[in-house]
Amino acid sequence: MPSLDRQDNVFVLDLGDGENRFHPDWITAVGAALDEVEKAQGPRALVTAATGKFYSNGLDLDWLFAHADQHQAYVVSVHELFARMLSLPVVTVAALQGHTFAAGAMLSLAHDFRVMRADRGYWCLPEADINIPFTPGMAALVQSRLTPQTAHEAMLTARRYGGTDAATAGIVDHAVAEDAVRSTAIAIAQAQVNKTGDTLATIKTRMYGPALATLRDTTDPLG
Repeated sequence: MPSLDRQDNVFVLDLGDGENRFHPDWITAVGAALDEVEKAQGPRALVTAATGKFYSNGLDLDWLFAHADQHQAYVVSVHELFARMLSLPVVTVAALQGHTFAAGAMLSLAHDFRVMRADRGYWCLPEADINIPFTPGMAALVQSRLTPQTAHEAMLTARRYGGTDAATAGIVDHAVAEDAVRSTAIAIAQAQVNKTGDTLATIKTRMYGPALATLRDTTDPLG
């Protein structure tokens, strides 16, 4: 399960050491960690990271198929996690040390910055290959954070981007050696710890107003 640590003014949320899929309990645990970050006082920033082969492999499809009657409520909870990260009143950095797929890739896009391992691991939106369309909220998130050309390729072709290619495409900000992923993300976050609070939240909310409105639409989240 996710765990929250703090290094000086930077909170580090480790998403786990497995596939880190979006099980409801996992979503709740991440939400509780974000509560703690928001309630803290003074300069601070947030890094999310993981341990092992995956940053996150996305939705927990096994749970979802076993609880089909909760499909809409589940999607609403995922959308809310994306919206919350996108508008969090602190600077956020995703440290992508491993595979970052589907909803995991979308979660990374909801961060302000991304650092990815250069030599191994992929960032991918596989929806076109697995026949699961993007919800309106998911599409809005991706298209708000990537250039039109990159969003088109990533969403339509399900391309798997290695770290260097992801940096070239503007999906991530830096592609670095494996042992530098987390430390680079923490350094980026540490440099921005004084940017926090209501002003930052307002800037983010106005920057991403249309995407946030779509993500928070609970009347028809599946489209």
